[in-house]
Amino acid sequence: MKKTDNKTLINLSTKTFIQVVVLLFVLMLAAIVLTYVIPKGEFGVNADGTTNYLDYKPVEGAKGIPIWKGLLAPILVFASSNGLTLIMLSLFLVTVFAAFQVMNDVGGIRALVGAVAERFRKRRALLLCMIALVFMAFGAFLGLFEEMLSMLPIVTALCVLIGYDSFTGFLVCIIACGFGFASAITNPFTVLLASEIIGANPMENIWYRIVIFIVMYLLLLGFVFLYVKRLRKDPASSLTLAHDEGLRAAGRADEANPIAPQDEKRIRLTYIVFLLVCLGLIVLCSSLPALRDYTVVVLIAYFLIFGLLAGFLSAKAAKPVLKSFLKGVVGALPTIVFIALASSIKYIFDEGAIMPTIVHSINTVVSGHSPFVVALVLYAIILVLEFFISSSTAKAILVMGMLAVVSVPLSKQMLVLIYTFADGYTNVLFPTSPVLLISLSMIGVDYFKWVRKSVPLFLLNLALVIGFLALGIAIAY
Repeated sequence: MKKTDNKTLINLSTKTFIQVVVLLFVLMLAAIVLTYVIPKGEFGVNADGTTNYLDYKPVEGAKGIPIWKGLLAPILVFASSNGLTLIMLSLFLVTVFAAFQVMNDVGGIRALVGAVAERFRKRRALLLCMIALVFMAFGAFLGLFEEMLSMLPIVTALCVLIGYDSFTGFLVCIIACGFGFASAITNPFTVLLASEIIGANPMENIWYRIVIFIVMYLLLLGFVFLYVKRLRKDPASSLTLAHDEGLRAAGRADEANPIAPQDEKRIRLTYIVFLLVCLGLIVLCSSLPALRDYTVVVLIAYFLIFGLLAGFLSAKAAKPVLKSFLKGVVGALPTIVFIALASSIKYIFDEGAIMPTIVHSINTVVSGHSPFVVALVLYAIILVLEFFISSSTAKAILVMGMLAVVSVPLSKQMLVLIYTFADGYTNVLFPTSPVLLISLSMIGVDYFKWVRKSVPLFLLNLALVIGFLALGIAIAY
């Protein structure tokens, strides 16, 4: 194993880090202010201990969240009811980044990406289509999203090597998975959970969701190929030009220090097995209800133990592997700040007791309107909730639990569809999505640049969503 430098695989520039922190801190301050503006309220409790979303009670005389508590929310949120989930997500990111730092330093990424790039060098467009389809299917069928951060370094390195850039890799990996999560077919965290709560059959009229999946896949591919067409004409237009120059410089340095053929073969085989087992565990845990809640825990253990083991087998030395692992851990620490700040907004709303008031407004807003207007209003309300509650499970329990007992002129399948639309696409648009912020920081793109670039994509996406809602109502979906 060659001596590694101090450069980490996951690099967050000071500018990007400050921009994201400032943005989230401003949103956090706005959330604190809203707790003093929006009336407080609470829901009643049923005899069995569940929340009664129809029994809303205003809380008179209550003030907003104490200022000190709001400002300390990024720390206090780890001791809240969602604290364990946030701690597990943080540990997951740290172990994933550390394992991939080892993989990079021992030549694993170089060996794998080089082999795939050589095979598809003359069929680059086909490769992009295949990658986007696989990741979109992960989101649509298995509800994967956070887990795909573990695949982003591989995909971005591959896209750079075959002549594209890291932003292209980001599109066909993270954005494709996010689009699949929203164009859900059997997504357990949206379709299945929401259907169970509301008493709908998730398999009924599944053909309509399959049609939606295909259309959204074609929309994403159109956006990707428009971008790469411009990239071919003007390589300087790349959104990740500076970031990719660093990758290419590292690649040239690697070429000057080639790996022996027998070592490269061993390293490639080691990491092929490592990644295949990883994907197998993701699919297995996501598919089995008994293991679904433990997916992140299983992956933490896997990347911690077998990430090191794969490094030892590849490098045949322990000290440099441990050094690389530690370097990856340190490089990943700033991402925990993003998680804490993004999650603190929901914590502030909960502590300020204003979420019940916001949710209670749905009853008043949707009454007496046509089915299409009701669908749009519900869609807009869930979008607002999505900004403050990034967890699909939490929103499903809150929103679908209430819709299960509220009388609206829409079928149960349509209510589930509205929920999946509003919950999914915002995961790759709103700044309160930690996965979006972390993945953007990994490729050196600031959030506002991504928003400006993606405006056409999400405007078309919104038009298609509204069209599918209207068509669904027209055909009595």
